[in-house]
Amino acid sequence: MEERKVTIKGVDLLQLLGWHDSHLRYLEKHFPAKIVIRNEAIRFSGTKKAVEALEHAFTEMLFLLNRNGKLEQKDVETVVDMIKAGDAYVSKELEDQAPIILYTKHGVIRPRTKGQEDYVASVAKNDIVISIGPAGTGKTYLAVAFALAQLREKTISRIILTRPAIEAGESLGFLPGDLMEKVDPYLRPLTDALFDMLSGDQLQKYVDRKIIEIVPLGYMRGRTLNDAFVILDEAQNASALQMKMFLTRLGNHSKAIITGDITQVDLPDRIQSGLIQIQNVLQNISGIGFVYFKKQDVVRHRLVKEIIQAYENYDDTREEA
Repeated sequence: MEERKVTIKGVDLLQLLGWHDSHLRYLEKHFPAKIVIRNEAIRFSGTKKAVEALEHAFTEMLFLLNRNGKLEQKDVETVVDMIKAGDAYVSKELEDQAPIILYTKHGVIRPRTKGQEDYVASVAKNDIVISIGPAGTGKTYLAVAFALAQLREKTISRIILTRPAIEAGESLGFLPGDLMEKVDPYLRPLTDALFDMLSGDQLQKYVDRKIIEIVPLGYMRGRTLNDAFVILDEAQNASALQMKMFLTRLGNHSKAIITGDITQVDLPDRIQSGLIQIQNVLQNISGIGFVYFKKQDVVRHRLVKEIIQAYENYDDTREEA
């Protein structure tokens, strides 16, 4: 028999445990162990496997509650599914020791998988980091957190977020509204991450003062980006020429993160993906780091991981045929 505990000081217990302890009952159903709430802590006793699972579950639930301000039944179900599927989250001990990237209104942001830990190390070491991997691995979200952390530390003076607006052909002229209204659907994942980490007033102030710029990749031509943290998202949809243009915008005292999934290229067949090309062109340059995420680093619903595996199996079968 083992016993462990998770501190819950200052936590809304109704949200954490659910209406009539529904979340607690769901956990007890899947992880047979005794759960006792006492003195601002939740204590578990049972087999080592059960108490470790409950410790992971409550740690993740507290993270979601702090980040979202609420905890729904579907969130608890996803946490349980991930843990039972052998999720790649770091252990509780390693998670507590993992470096904090950013303090936000919803709590701290820190690496939660081995791939994310490698990401943190590469960003600390290099001025340009290329992160490649499937959806749901935190590539974009953590990139925005890195940028905001450096802005707060005043190591850079502005953040520039960009991605190819390939669905609009990069021209955007035929769409109604001003530039921001035109590009909002294509840059929404970046703005969603910002809204998750900043208050609305603070974000608006940064945008108004041009401290944070959110622009389509096509509008980057001709600029020199000094003292900036630049993020190119969905880079698999940047052509080889666009990628070269983006990389040569980087000025003094600047850093860049390039993120993308090379299995999700939307470019026409005749156009080479710049993200695929730079793996051969830039691999051996000092100061440029490559981080490759795997399906084990997915931190979304456990079905995302299984979907990725299913597509990999399907592609392998077609290649063999």
